[in-house]
Amino acid sequence: MGYHVQLLNVEGPMEKNLERDLEILTAISEGHPLTQRDLAERLGVALGLTNLYLKRLARKGFIKITDFPRKPAARKRLRYLLTPQGISEKTRLTYEHVAYSLSLYRRARQTLRESLSRLPEGGMKRIALYGTGEAAELAYLTIKEFGLEPVGVFSRDGAGAFLGFPVRGLAEIPGEEIDGVVVATFEPPDGHVAELLAIGVPTEKLLTLRRPSVLALPDGTPP
Repeated sequence: MGYHVQLLNVEGPMEKNLERDLEILTAISEGHPLTQRDLAERLGVALGLTNLYLKRLARKGFIKITDFPRKPAARKRLRYLLTPQGISEKTRLTYEHVAYSLSLYRRARQTLRESLSRLPEGGMKRIALYGTGEAAELAYLTIKEFGLEPVGVFSRDGAGAFLGFPVRGLAEIPGEEIDGVVVATFEPPDGHVAELLAIGVPTEKLLTLRRPSVLALPDGTPP
């Protein structure tokens, strides 16, 4: 029999290239001196890729790349400016991102409510959160609506605190009496699900916000 993780389906996020375009246009619009290395660190990508992204935006007419005034012996420096077309594109992408986020939170919260509404009927009242991001905040608020208090907050390594709860390591979950675990991430949950299955958390106790790409069978073969 295959693994049947309870799924809280949420539409996929904005395309990555659009998110990246918005991040670049936003960084440039802030008006601070900006090097390609600064931008690469902000995006979390290689310097060469950043150069390609900037050239693509320039070809589309969204940004203008100019030289800083400099002395003849000085190293070449560039500055990046938004064009009127770039300002319009940034506004469009910002609206799209906000609309997506609102839809995402609304749908995720509604589906989580529907799943949690069935838990007390089956005696499942001890719910843990696996994750500490925005999805975990949404899950926490939804759990509270049902009069439940998370029995713990866990992450892979366990460090710091989240909404007043100490964040404990993944290895501590098997020692807890837990009825269900909300895999609190808006990203594809495959890695988190695999980690929880590997430490012996039963599949019927897992709730995810997005469908895992692959659900393995107990013998390791794909479904």
